[in-house]
Amino acid sequence: MSGRLEELAAEFSMVELALGDPAMLAEPREYARLTRRHRELTPLVTLLRERDSLTTDLAGARELLSDPDMRELAAGEVESITARLAGIETDLEVLLLPTDPDDNKHVILELRAGAGGAEAGLFATDLLRMYTRYAEGASLKLNVLDASESDLGGASKVVAEITGDFAYRAFKWERGVHRVQRVPATESAGRIHTSTVTVAVLPEVQQDEVHLDLSEVRIDVYRSQGAGGQGVNTTDSAVRAVYRAGTPDEIMVVCQDGRSQIKNREKALIVLASRLAERERAARDERERSERASQVGSGDRSEKIRTYNYAQNRVTDHRLEGDTKNFALDSVIEGQVAPVVAALARAERERQLVEMGQQQQDGQYGAA
Repeated sequence: MSGRLEELAAEFSMVELALGDPAMLAEPREYARLTRRHRELTPLVTLLRERDSLTTDLAGARELLSDPDMRELAAGEVESITARLAGIETDLEVLLLPTDPDDNKHVILELRAGAGGAEAGLFATDLLRMYTRYAEGASLKLNVLDASESDLGGASKVVAEITGDFAYRAFKWERGVHRVQRVPATESAGRIHTSTVTVAVLPEVQQDEVHLDLSEVRIDVYRSQGAGGQGVNTTDSAVRAVYRAGTPDEIMVVCQDGRSQIKNREKALIVLASRLAERERAARDERERSERASQVGSGDRSEKIRTYNYAQNRVTDHRLEGDTKNFALDSVIEGQVAPVVAALARAERERQLVEMGQQQQDGQYGAA
């Protein structure tokens, strides 16, 4: 571990040196990349500096153990410093765990009403509102690219783009089937209904990151309409991009966010490339029999990653265990999704640490 820490500390120094070069301001993309990397490495370097300082303090405290007048005070110092150093080592192990290379990418978010009819569409709009507030709290921007209205003012489908630093890291845990249990506004008998919405979270890719043969893409232009269009019924700016139309591989993307046909075309192709990349990634995972599950199920009520129970004011994330899996619904639905995400990330880190320990143990036995 020490060798890897030295490498990262050296990289941090090089990044700081580069950021201090005035000439770097002339290269905004590289400057942005270095800034993100600096932010990624700062927690690790902060811990390393604290460890170095505490190691020096520990040596001084141990020297005082031989002084009868200072022995008791020094013993307390040695104990507290030793405990903190152990904590730092654990924190450093966590920071060295593998990270998702897509974490700092923008996101294509897709919500689709599943089982439950009109109530599922209403729940989709509730989730969109929740995610909009969550994005704002995380200094991210959510922009609806396309939406299809359903009965009672709900949405059968919503496609949105989320931009900002580490957008994918903030949203990747949301993919899957979300189930709601509540009394619909249309239910006169007061019976609780169960409905679902499937959520897809795709790391946004550019066209040059995935093979997208434009000869296989049909571009249609038409007048913007419905939710999501900012210049509704004013210009023929909406764009529909269809990949391999009429075949089993068909992917259709609609973008009617802006007034510019060119901008909508660019955005539609980015969404299309992101979907194609996700399809290729899923196929690769299936071939390799990866442990990664499909991020969106069929929308059936029995499939779920999270349940929103209004009667009990409780959100339950089924990927967590014990008391850690339950959260106050009134907070979560208002956009306080961060505690849920933090719990999921913490559980994943713990799983990775267990696997890393098991691999090290297996290696020791193998060496023996």
